[in-house]
Amino acid sequence: MHLDLVTIVVPDYDEAVAFFRDVLGFVVAEDVPATTNDGRPKRWVVIRPPDGGTGFLLARADGPAQTARVGDQTGGRVTFFLRVDDFPAAYEKLVAAGVELVGPVREESYGTLQVFRDPFGNLWDLLSG
Repeated sequence: MHLDLVTIVVPDYDEAVAFFRDVLGFVVAEDVPATTNDGRPKRWVVIRPPDGGTGFLLARADGPAQTARVGDQTGGRVTFFLRVDDFPAAYEKLVAAGVELVGPVREESYGTLQVFRDPFGNLWDLLSG
């Protein structure tokens, strides 16, 4: 058994794809038309790290309740942990893209870490490999 997908509620598919692909280096694994349970159009958009593994289903917020959860799916806690082999290069890519960094780079027992906020408000830890 393995965890295949985790949903991230986003306001817009294209903006989310651009961030994950162009800034974080994820690969678009699937992007196909689909429909909601009541027949309205949507997309099935899956992004994955370039080496495979657990992917994200980018789900466009549908209605006020979901829209209210965009960027706050875990009540303000760090939601995602992105471990990278080349921390300095990944850090510089975040800086060059204008990603909001939260606090300074820190050295912890489990590696070097930088908290950042994605364009939708979710907090991430960038962690050294």
